[in-house]
Amino acid sequence: MRRVIVDTDTAGDDTQALALAVLTDRLAVDAVTVVAGNVPFDREVENAKYTLSLVDATDTPVYEGARRPLVKSHDHATEIHGEGGLGGDLHPDTGIDSAEGFAPAEIVRRCRDSPGEITLLCIGPLTNLALAHAREPALPGLVDEVWVMGGAVNCRGNVTPTAEYNLWADPDAAKRVFDAFDVTLVDWGLCLRTALDEAAIDEIAAMDTDLADFFLEVTKTVRDRGEAGGLDGITQPDGLTTALLAYPELREQVATYAVDVDEREGLTRGHTSVDVEGDTGDSADTRVVEAADSDGFSGVIHSMLRDRDPDAAVE
Repeated sequence: MRRVIVDTDTAGDDTQALALAVLTDRLAVDAVTVVAGNVPFDREVENAKYTLSLVDATDTPVYEGARRPLVKSHDHATEIHGEGGLGGDLHPDTGIDSAEGFAPAEIVRRCRDSPGEITLLCIGPLTNLALAHAREPALPGLVDEVWVMGGAVNCRGNVTPTAEYNLWADPDAAKRVFDAFDVTLVDWGLCLRTALDEAAIDEIAAMDTDLADFFLEVTKTVRDRGEAGGLDGITQPDGLTTALLAYPELREQVATYAVDVDEREGLTRGHTSVDVEGDTGDSADTRVVEAADSDGFSGVIHSMLRDRDPDAAVE
């Protein structure tokens, strides 16, 4: 069982990732940290707490972190996730208190207390991790692994032609993180290639469980709107990243490259530079998951939503 801190800008697909991280026996969620991103910050905090309540994990502490990117302003992604982040009609007020302390400081404290034992699962912009590193320059040596959902590796972005949302939202933080940490990256292109198709969604609609109903609710806006590029189905980027962390058997191809992020404002803000040919001479220290078992991932999601047992799909 791998100990993780889930760093999230909790909206639709983040909720599925968080539920999966809690319900799999492969991971132990030590804490949840919230970062500015998809929707207004206070809604993200409540969305995280509400998701934890659905999977009987309200004892998992939720720490509030950066309420804005390091330098630049950003836009929310309500056109994808709906107002509030959970499809548009669900606006929970859990009454659950946030844990005391600032999320970046808590990341540092926990990694100092358990060096080499905690993996950071970063499924939102990387502001909290950049701030944690500023507090503790030795943090890259204190973590087990850092998994990031973000970037567009040799494909069109989902917020601009060159950038994926998480890295676009705070490119300054992203650049600092990729410069400092050995990262395992799950990018937007892989998410498109492993999307849940219409048949998979129809199967979820037929389940009649509380988690299946929750999935349908939080994905309502993107299902009504349609996914990027006319995709037949919907992506689950954060759930995919969590599944690939928890289940190595779903990783079909992984390669290591030098990766950099363009932090400059303008057309290439947040662009992910992946040195596939080794032209830059920079150190190759980012593991990029290039191919994954899409049927296996779909099975994990189905097993989680139907039986609250995602591990059954891979046993």
